[in-house]
Amino acid sequence: MIAHSKPSVIKIRVKRQDGPGQAPYWQHFDIPYEANLNIISVLMKIAATPQTRDGKSVAPVAWDCGCLEEVCGACTMVINGRVRQSCSALIDRLLDDAPSGEIVLEPMSKFPVVRDLVVDRARVFHSLKRVKAWVSVDGYYDMGPGPKQSRAQQEAAYPLSECMSCGCCMEACPQFTKVEIEQQTGESEEEYQKRQAAAHDVAFIGPHAINQAVLFNNNPTGQFAKGKRLDALMEPGGLQVCGNAQNCVAVCPKHIPLTTSIAQAGRAVTVHAIKKFFE
Repeated sequence: MIAHSKPSVIKIRVKRQDGPGQAPYWQHFDIPYEANLNIISVLMKIAATPQTRDGKSVAPVAWDCGCLEEVCGACTMVINGRVRQSCSALIDRLLDDAPSGEIVLEPMSKFPVVRDLVVDRARVFHSLKRVKAWVSVDGYYDMGPGPKQSRAQQEAAYPLSECMSCGCCMEACPQFTKVEIEQQTGESEEEYQKRQAAAHDVAFIGPHAINQAVLFNNNPTGQFAKGKRLDALMEPGGLQVCGNAQNCVAVCPKHIPLTTSIAQAGRAVTVHAIKKFFE
């Protein structure tokens, strides 16, 4: 195996935006090459010395991150045309796959941009609310042990539980389109939030929410709200919008079997609809 020689300088091109609704623009940065850097490390170096390739001093690039170990999902962005986690995107591998020798960073296109590489992922969590992606409890007192799960049930549930709500599947999905609601002049924050929620209620719910509905519907305790979750998947923007493009499973950083979950949800919704018809 022939080792590729590394450049002395890492060329970075960043798509920037100064605020919501403002025009995006590109800036170029050069960073001295070091082995084993990731994208977050590069952005930290830019923040320490925010100077473009032509020597112009600029504001540091804004980005989001939390755990730095591919758990929180906050650092999702589009890197060299592919949506992924920037904490696990290694510079050495990116340079090997970039014929131009330049690494291009962009914010996700399906979510409103807050600034630079930071986007508003509120819709991700709104979708989880729609399918009630939790196990409801009626108190915090000791209610004794819950229903037991077999080893096979646990092994089937674990891959679905790894979802970190990063938004990769939604960014890659052709059926998931951007919904951007701007706050109107004189409109209160409460009114704005209600309009935003109403728009999200009819937009496609997304692969991650369908997967989480399946996860909690298969849970012995979570099954108590199974009907409500299936009702949510039957509403406008629900499971019927999925076009089975399978882009979601191709980009999922946790390799969750999203298409399998979508198929399981489809069967469950069909049975649920038939039962409701005869009831």
